Amino acid sequence: MAKNIIIPSVKGTREFYPEEMARRNFIYEKVREASQSFGYQEWDAPYLETLELYAAKSGEELVKEQAFTFKDRGGSQVTLRPELTPSLARMIAKKQRQLVYPLRWWSFGPFWRYERPQKGRSREFFQWNIDMLGPDSPEADAELIAVAAKFMKSVGLDPKLARIYVNNRRLMDSEFDKLEIPTESRLMVSNLVDRRRKMKADAWAKYALEAGITQSQLDGLVTLLENKDLWKESKDLVRLFAALDALGVSEYVEFDPNVVRGLLYYTGTVFEAFDVSGSVHRSLLGGGRYNNLLADVGGDPLSAVGFAMGDVVAGIVLEENDLIPEFEPSPAPVLVTVFGKEFLAESLALSAELRENGIKVISYPEAAKIGKQFKFANKMGVKVALVLGADEVESGQVAVKNLLSGEQVKIARADVPEKVQKILAGD
Repeated sequence: MAKNIIIPSVKGTREFYPEEMARRNFIYEKVREASQSFGYQEWDAPYLETLELYAAKSGEELVKEQAFTFKDRGGSQVTLRPELTPSLARMIAKKQRQLVYPLRWWSFGPFWRYERPQKGRSREFFQWNIDMLGPDSPEADAELIAVAAKFMKSVGLDPKLARIYVNNRRLMDSEFDKLEIPTESRLMVSNLVDRRRKMKADAWAKYALEAGITQSQLDGLVTLLENKDLWKESKDLVRLFAALDALGVSEYVEFDPNVVRGLLYYTGTVFEAFDVSGSVHRSLLGGGRYNNLLADVGGDPLSAVGFAMGDVVAGIVLEENDLIPEFEPSPAPVLVTVFGKEFLAESLALSAELRENGIKVISYPEAAKIGKQFKFANKMGVKVALVLGADEVESGQVAVKNLLSGEQVKIARADVPEKVQKILAGD
């Protein structure tokens, strides 16, 4: 007899069993809490977009190599969205003069990129996007950084476990000018800076010289990237750090000239949060000020600042630091048992009464041995079990068993909701 073959999931996608779903929802709830505490509104965009939407903002590698693209039945080239900012820009541009500014929006949803799956990276992931549009000030930038710090604090990632590193595009441009690095070489140099922490010093220096910078420029670049006080020469960063101090999150933030984050895209402040709890520093989130994007999709120029955080690395970091809440197998803490077929309707009615009183209840779906039902209750983490047998139905009572203490009492059916609520409250 042929054995059934289980068809595997698509490579790089994720299956969310209840425990994994609970972790995803925990991250979502903390994201929502942090976003809304600063007055940001939740929004979303289509999961399917035209490929041309990303031509204005996204790099060629993302569009041609990492996007899941295909032709729809009408022959149009479409893609599963690999990022959200172009959709944001389009939606703002469509109603730019009807919206209220400063505009504060956030979203948490699925994205797809055709990358090589590995720990901390999958082809399907969820991402938190949060942006403020309208103001162009270091104080607005500070607010976004404070939102990130609020999230980190709320999930237990203190400054010893995670930190936010800040830099500024205009500051780096002025320093590149001093080193006589031409504009056309800035992308190469920013990529070079990004590689610095991933390579040994001598290998990085050799790579830099081979890339086309001079020895003098290399020496100047090394000095620049090790200057932790450079931020004091930027009026924007001085204001930024003053605002962060006023917002009470300065302990999470420090200046780092090695943070570049695509300097040709960002126009001012850039920042990136890293997990620093282990030997390998992993990026948790990143973003900065981008003031040119709206004009690229047909809107009027509009200042913007924002960041994005994927759920994969965030989930791994929280799990490794034991910061994910203990999994509760059932969201309903009460089980109404079925003593026998003749009592099934009574048990269902009791379940309905409890739900009307705001209590989450599992109704056992069939008559079975009470021992089996209590075993199920224990496996599901149920705290209270209710039994309606012949004696209870005849006397208008219910047997209420506290599965945490083992205590069992019989009480009038009308008093069951109050009794259950007291048990669940720990009284």
